[in-house]
Amino acid sequence: MNSRTATSLPATCVPWYQALGSRFATLWVAKMIGTTVGISGFFSIYFWVMHNPPSEPTVMPLTLLDHWVGVSDEAMLLYGSLWFYISLPPAFAKDWAGLRACARDAAFIAGAGLAVFWFFPTTVPAFAVDWAQYPSLMFLKNADAGGNAFPSLHVAFAVFTAVLLERQLREVRAPSWVRMLNVLWAMGIVYSTLATRQHVLLDVLGGTLLAAVVSRAGTTRARLAWNEA
Repeated sequence: MNSRTATSLPATCVPWYQALGSRFATLWVAKMIGTTVGISGFFSIYFWVMHNPPSEPTVMPLTLLDHWVGVSDEAMLLYGSLWFYISLPPAFAKDWAGLRACARDAAFIAGAGLAVFWFFPTTVPAFAVDWAQYPSLMFLKNADAGGNAFPSLHVAFAVFTAVLLERQLREVRAPSWVRMLNVLWAMGIVYSTLATRQHVLLDVLGGTLLAAVVSRAGTTRARLAWNEA
């Protein structure tokens, strides 16, 4: 097969992992800088809002599920993996348009969540847990005291990332096991927010709703752009 024939092959003939590799290499400097600046800027505002609430935070109520999910030190690994997980959709954006859409929707989630944190500050209950028995979680509790509870942006970003990755994996025709791994990863992060006692069920539901609204709006915009093209 000569080079002219090879370049004329349709995109569907490219293996999914090669297609993802090609996307990863596209605009990689902008993606790396943008993701780093975005996450750093978010954390700066997040912690400032948490430590400077304009009013006394409301303690979020517990549900039966909150009592049922046990505390897990190992869940810290899943909880922390979010910050790698959310970097995947921008890394696999195929062009500037996709990268801008990802950044715009992520910024909207962050902005909406931070606005709620400011105007309606919340915190998780003081759980009767001896954190000394959970070294990883004790570190987390010292760094993040459990404020900015509702909606859970940890959950919102996990669900939003799962939706974006599902679209990208479908576009490159990734196998079902890879797409299922994406879903399981997101579910694991959602579970970890409860198992680390950083959030309660109502926070999880709020974060899921926020991600669903933003993802739905993003899908609608993408369809309109496609129809106008």
